[in-house]
Amino acid sequence: MKKLILLLLPLLFSAYSLAMPKVEFRDLKIEGQQQLVLFVADVTQLRGSAAQVDKLTEGRLSKAIKASGLKNDFGQHKTFYGLSPFSQITVVSGTDKLLSQAELQQLGGYAVSNFPANGQQAIALFSDDIKTDVAAPEAYIAMGAGMRDYHFDTYKKADAKTSPRWLILNAADNTAATLYQNDLRYVVEGIYLARDLASEPGKNIYPQTFVERVTAKFSGLKNVKVTVLNVKDMQKHNMGALMGVGLGSVHEPKLLVIEYNGTSKNTPPTALVGKGITFDTGGISIKPNDGMWAMKSDLSGAAAVAGTMLAVASRGENVNLVGLMPLAENMPAGNAIRPGDVLSTMQGTTIEIISTDAEGRLILADAVRYAQQQYKPGMLLNIATLTGSAARALSDEYAALITRDWDLSVKMMAVGKLSGEEVWPLPLHPNHFKQIKSEIADIKNSGAGNPGASIGAAVVATFVDEQLPWVHLDIAGVDWLDADIAVAPKGSQGWGVRFMDQLVRQQAKQL
Repeated sequence: MKKLILLLLPLLFSAYSLAMPKVEFRDLKIEGQQQLVLFVADVTQLRGSAAQVDKLTEGRLSKAIKASGLKNDFGQHKTFYGLSPFSQITVVSGTDKLLSQAELQQLGGYAVSNFPANGQQAIALFSDDIKTDVAAPEAYIAMGAGMRDYHFDTYKKADAKTSPRWLILNAADNTAATLYQNDLRYVVEGIYLARDLASEPGKNIYPQTFVERVTAKFSGLKNVKVTVLNVKDMQKHNMGALMGVGLGSVHEPKLLVIEYNGTSKNTPPTALVGKGITFDTGGISIKPNDGMWAMKSDLSGAAAVAGTMLAVASRGENVNLVGLMPLAENMPAGNAIRPGDVLSTMQGTTIEIISTDAEGRLILADAVRYAQQQYKPGMLLNIATLTGSAARALSDEYAALITRDWDLSVKMMAVGKLSGEEVWPLPLHPNHFKQIKSEIADIKNSGAGNPGASIGAAVVATFVDEQLPWVHLDIAGVDWLDADIAVAPKGSQGWGVRFMDQLVRQQAKQL
């Protein structure tokens, strides 16, 4: 076993940085600004800063709003040009209701989505007219703006790269600045890390480089311990499932473990386990070419765990947390596992391979068992781009949530609602466990019938103690989108960082 404190990265990663927007909070004066964003509760009755802007434009703003047909529906927005003395004014409707923190984030995303990507002028945001009972709402607006302003342009020419925006939010005191600078910006950094990892070509991100890239982000952070298990370590623990998935690749599998200890050693940690298939061809059960390029993002679960750990450790949360990222590349080769093979796991349970393309549950099987044996967690959550079944059932509105406990499911739905990353429960029935019984091994990695998301969860559940609070998130439908949304451009969403971060916050409050 190898303990890592600091890694010097190869030149491949030397140019990387988190190109987040430059954010300031101050008591702004409208006069002298050029590019404005006005959040309004009612577009027919401009108040506060919006009313002042209308006066300075001699009523042309209100006339333009009326002529444009802008409605009061949440998130509706229009951009107006040439309303002297301003060069650009974007009006975003927040509706005349109390807004949640997730909705505030969305408003921030709507605001920056209307400005040129390489705009050099500062964007001034005025939020005095929105209604919310969330403390320091400007901090959440800035967080949403940061999430929406993400760009992955590493491989573009220098003159095509996007410069970070400069956002100035109107805030009369330091509350919003403190919340954003000491807390929420770290969540945005975690999301950026997760998106970067999922957007990278599979040629560049494989188990070892994933470890190097992630480990570098934790250099210098307090109360953090990083451990990497290599193949020899896995052999000692009999992790035949994790090793088996990686047999067809020239890149050896790894198990990256990041521990953060922010409270008493006697407090059991929460364990986060993320699937990290750095590229998924399907193995011998090879996928069709159409869409296979997107399988570079099959590590999104592990990337989200890395991003969450970064956010939590950076702000110094009062919790104990351990993130486990099993990493492998699923490739066809002469020594790759085949359908019909049997793998032995750390738990001792044997698995018959029905499909080598049902590989995520295999690496999770050894990782969740290792998490329980080594860290004795008080709760375990695993997250994975596991099944197309979850995407077909819930599309891109919800991640699939599966637990053994309905009350826990209800709590997780509340976490999703608050965080802005919503989940919806799918069943875990005793029959699902019957469907994965094997004639030649203890279980098989794929069952008969249609409930694919539940079958995948049943395989993982086989390796999770029944008395342990356990949450299974299948993010196959939400991790990569083909169109922009309020808080993210199309592509990798970094889905799960906000959800898991919110879960950790709520657990910290209970300590």
